[in-house]
Amino acid sequence: MRRVVITGIGLVTPIGNDLEATWSALLAGTSGAAPITLFDASRFATRFACEVKHWDPSPYFDKRELKHLDRFLQFGVAAGVMAVADAGLPPRFSDDEAERWGSFIGAGLGGVQTIENTYAAQAAKGPRHGFSPYFVTDIIINEAPGMISIRTGATGPNISHVSACSSGAHSIGEAMRTIRHGYADGMIAGGAEATIAVLGVGGFNAMRAMSTRNDAPEKASRPFDKDRDGFVIGEGAGVVVLEELEHARRRGARIYAEVVGYAANSDAHHVAAPAPEHRGAQACFRTALKDARIDPAAIGYINAHGTSSMTGHTLGAAGGIEAAITALALARGVLPPTTNYETPDPECDLDYVPNQPREQRVDAAMSNSFGFGGTNAALIMTRYKGD
Repeated sequence: MRRVVITGIGLVTPIGNDLEATWSALLAGTSGAAPITLFDASRFATRFACEVKHWDPSPYFDKRELKHLDRFLQFGVAAGVMAVADAGLPPRFSDDEAERWGSFIGAGLGGVQTIENTYAAQAAKGPRHGFSPYFVTDIIINEAPGMISIRTGATGPNISHVSACSSGAHSIGEAMRTIRHGYADGMIAGGAEATIAVLGVGGFNAMRAMSTRNDAPEKASRPFDKDRDGFVIGEGAGVVVLEELEHARRRGARIYAEVVGYAANSDAHHVAAPAPEHRGAQACFRTALKDARIDPAAIGYINAHGTSSMTGHTLGAAGGIEAAITALALARGVLPPTTNYETPDPECDLDYVPNQPREQRVDAAMSNSFGFGGTNAALIMTRYKGD
């Protein structure tokens, strides 16, 4: 069976606009939550979010593109370009390599801000003048991997996995399988999202899913704490370069981690609530462990889908960001902390690496993602030892 490794990482998050800035902020316990600036949220129950800050897309796009390009596409394509550069690959693949490379980038909702802006424009100007010719290409999710393929010249598999908050993880897992079974030698995979908009915040508020801790946004993301009161919506992108091990070795690539297991399943229970006793998620974990041929006791770190951390909950980007962080934890021997863990919940009695990072070398880790519709994903990685 062909082995698959991670050789590149690209991150755009609410706490950093690249890999190293994000990693440093994670270890410092920096919160990305702050009052919303992307629209007037004064009438909303939740008035804060984890926005990507000081974002400058100009290094990745020309001025013509930036006049219309939706924010989720900016994040996803930029993270993809970063991942390719971080992997030490050329900006464009050679003709003999191009067909052996592809891209899977997922998202949950796509171009929400473009939809809002276009609706307002056509209401004010009418259909003749209210629509941009780029409207459709700016809202559809598969333009993220499409634009990455156009930039890199990759002509291999090009697909978007749309599975709510599991989108990024499913994209990486399916990319791993694509390489494992010989359909590609390398894949650029992950997730992107930008839904801090009237529709996104309003919709989740209506579900009573988000924290309303408006007086202290930086304290709102508190997964597993007894006083948690909902998630904090975030945005960004997490993209990794996956490569067949021997292909990576031949070109002398740096290897962050090996992806050894993956599983995807469904709760088949409810459109939003998890199955009783989380039986779907548990089954997903067991299947991923079986795929990895790893005993559960060997897992030394779990990047849980706590649906809110220092980055907030980045929805379709979450699985990509979380997988990247898991690979970094394995490679660098440091476990990022769970911030704002102040009041332990007796029903959640685990070691959450509370409030401070921990230097600890682990050999195997699991990254989990769950989404509306009952969709589950689990990725298992191991520390690469050069064998």
